[in-house]
Amino acid sequence: MKGIWWKAIGVALVLYSIIQGLLGPVPALNVLNETIRVLYFHVPMWFSMILMLLLSLIYSIKTLRGNLKWDIYAEQFARTAFLLALLGLTTGMVWARFTWGAFWTNDPKLQGTAVTILTYLAYFILRNSVEDPHKRSRLAGVYNIFAFVMMIVFIGILPRITDSLHPGMGGNPGFNEYDLDDNMRRVFYPAVVGWMLMGLWISSLSIRIQKLNYAQEN
Repeated sequence: MKGIWWKAIGVALVLYSIIQGLLGPVPALNVLNETIRVLYFHVPMWFSMILMLLLSLIYSIKTLRGNLKWDIYAEQFARTAFLLALLGLTTGMVWARFTWGAFWTNDPKLQGTAVTILTYLAYFILRNSVEDPHKRSRLAGVYNIFAFVMMIVFIGILPRITDSLHPGMGGNPGFNEYDLDDNMRRVFYPAVVGWMLMGLWISSLSIRIQKLNYAQEN
């Protein structure tokens, strides 16, 4: 994605969601109260993370088809996703502290998130342990497919079929079923788009840096 227009839109949407997310009106709900504001940050970060992981998966598959240049894209999209995962986990822990009474509980969603983060951490360790670029790209590509499937299972499927406190999981209603009113929708949806664009921007910058490093080394 070339040009600056989409980057400016991403920055504007994120700034808008931050300001309105902290200062705008939210519905007065039992238990959730003001903590419902985390919806503007936590969920869009996770959506952006999943998009980055999906792009990383796509480029890993393209790498396995014999084009080594896509390996840089696969790695950098995964790195951006890892950053977003940590941010999403942090905001989720803050929400849990004021809603469940603890930063961390024995909840399937949280446990699945921890496993997913460790799975992708292993992806980066695997990459750094192989020197040959062709072998590294093939091994990382195959592992990335495995990691993406595990991510879907651990944070998307298992929490929905087991007992979970997390909204939208284990039979619990999601935020949209609580009271995602029009005021919140006007902030939430721009936040989702904004964080996705920010993820793409961060990834594009890191891809350019890696390409320059690769050109200097060769």
